[in-house]
Amino acid sequence: MKKESNRWQRWVPWALVAIFSLWVLSTIFPRKSKGEYNIREFAEIPVLLNGRIQPIDSVARNALLVFQGKQSVAITNAQGDKVKLPAIEWLLEVTTRPEIADTRPIFRIDHPEIKGLLKLDEQEKQFTFNQIKEGWGEIEKQARRITDLKIEPEVRTPFEKGIMKLNFSLGLYFRLKNSLQPESSGDFQEEISVYRDNIKNGLVALQKHQSNEEYNEEDLALMTRFFRRYQMMSQIAYPLAVPPRDLKTNPDGWVTIGGSLLESMRSGEIHPAVNAFAAMSTAYSKQKPADFNKAVGEYKRWIAENFSKANGKGHRESIFNYFQPFMKSMAIYVLAFILGCGYWFRWSGWMSRSAFYLTFLAFLVHTSGLIFRMVLEGRPPVTNLYSSAIFVGWGAVALGLILERIYKDGIGTVTASAVGFTTLVIAHNLSLDGDTMIMLQAVLDTNFWLATHVVVITLGYASTFLAGFLAIIYVLRGVLTKTLSAATSKALTRMVYGIICFSVLFSFVGTVLGGIWADQSWGRFWGWDPKENGALLIVIWGAIALHARWGGIIRERGIMIMALIGNIVTGFSWFGVNMLGVGLHTYGFMDQAFKWLMVFNASQLLLIGLALVPNKYWRSFELLNQRGTEKPQRPSDPDSGELLKGVRQPRPAH
Repeated sequence: MKKESNRWQRWVPWALVAIFSLWVLSTIFPRKSKGEYNIREFAEIPVLLNGRIQPIDSVARNALLVFQGKQSVAITNAQGDKVKLPAIEWLLEVTTRPEIADTRPIFRIDHPEIKGLLKLDEQEKQFTFNQIKEGWGEIEKQARRITDLKIEPEVRTPFEKGIMKLNFSLGLYFRLKNSLQPESSGDFQEEISVYRDNIKNGLVALQKHQSNEEYNEEDLALMTRFFRRYQMMSQIAYPLAVPPRDLKTNPDGWVTIGGSLLESMRSGEIHPAVNAFAAMSTAYSKQKPADFNKAVGEYKRWIAENFSKANGKGHRESIFNYFQPFMKSMAIYVLAFILGCGYWFRWSGWMSRSAFYLTFLAFLVHTSGLIFRMVLEGRPPVTNLYSSAIFVGWGAVALGLILERIYKDGIGTVTASAVGFTTLVIAHNLSLDGDTMIMLQAVLDTNFWLATHVVVITLGYASTFLAGFLAIIYVLRGVLTKTLSAATSKALTRMVYGIICFSVLFSFVGTVLGGIWADQSWGRFWGWDPKENGALLIVIWGAIALHARWGGIIRERGIMIMALIGNIVTGFSWFGVNMLGVGLHTYGFMDQAFKWLMVFNASQLLLIGLALVPNKYWRSFELLNQRGTEKPQRPSDPDSGELLKGVRQPRPAH
């Protein structure tokens, strides 16, 4: 029976890895659309938005993130069941069946004063356009007041921030409704057909009118209506969906559908892309899946033949959207963390192996997502705050896995999975502003420095946070459990010390490289910019921690306290300086992150307070003082956890 149990425990880690690997792989390869409509092919259609080519699926997903922080819409189907409507299907409804889209609860409103202003149910959080549209005028009025008073984002009240966000969301929704066809168009394909048949007559009437000659008033009136209609559409449509006629001479000449129709008034020819989108819109609006699939297929073939690069990028990014590697990594990191903590409570060795294997699997998925983004952007891994969170987590997980291979005590696994999950949660919240692969500002648009200064200093952030999380484990296990032995305490101290050394090296080199970049970009090596000061703070903190350790001023618990202080310093340097709203690095401003940064700082201060609790109140006190492989503490010795010593102590032998 014992042999069978051991065999079962030996296979469990591999079974878990196999199950989650199949789950990950199942979303990589393209699958056919589930319904009658070929939605997957439509989702890959490339458009130009935010200065880059992206699939129309990304437009839909990023818009929903802005509206409600999710990439799907919760609806009730015909059978009365709660289901999720994918972002791309929601966008098709918005552009072709607006009367249905207006009933979808996509606008998230949390502030009670805004709900009261719109006379909404205070218990609800998600609302439809139909529920809000009557109060849109008041929302615009409040938004104009905030703008006219020039109230900066960092000093706005929660009510004012909510008003501005809702006003922007409503405006974006209106733009989406008029992106593929005018909102009031019942049959856009038929409308385009009428327009095509009357272009020449309308142009002739217009020319005669301008020359004071006799003209057909009906032809001119019809052309005038079309002009006003398509001019409005060209001004408010969101993505640029129509590619240039000549990609070689005008690669950036993408225009909106309305803009292309205005151009046709001069050329007399309607762009093939406009005809294709009109056919798709009408087919979906009239619920004709065969016609929709035919129009999508023909347009995809035309795009592939004439704009192969844009078509390939749309295809690859669509696969990335369905893959969602970072969301999958988060789920696997959570399970690995639970299993790793379970091992510490002395359940079974299979938990430790399972946690390590799953963390490694999540790391591989995390890495694949990082590389995929680099390929899509054509950039190094760190280009903005979102990508820095992804990369910080990746670096910390890599270091944690290395520690686990060296010490094999579960600490590296638990720390890696915890940091990996936490940083990916931060990244998800940073993505709520929409597109995370937006074009860089000119001052940042240098691949060499993005691949050197930014990557090196971000690795410094990653290592500092890893040291801090190891310190969290040390304090929590020591104060709250009886699992922190003398040997484990010494091992954790060696880990934190080594990682701080690594952090200081990378932070210092990264800061120097940043100064060289600043000299080339702004003409000065150092200007006491808040971001520069933040980077310097990390280097100074690391130098103080190492010198205090070398001089014997701090010992085991002291270096853990310094690592917790490092979490606060790095959090401020990474996020806090961007919230000041001043300096040359405010491009990453995230005012909504301020609350969570303060919560994080408060948690670290609480942990520092726990670390300063005298030894005798730690639950692991007896275990830490047991005689074992290392010399135990004498009761008369001063507390080894004191941060400062009045008398210089000899450097620890280890």
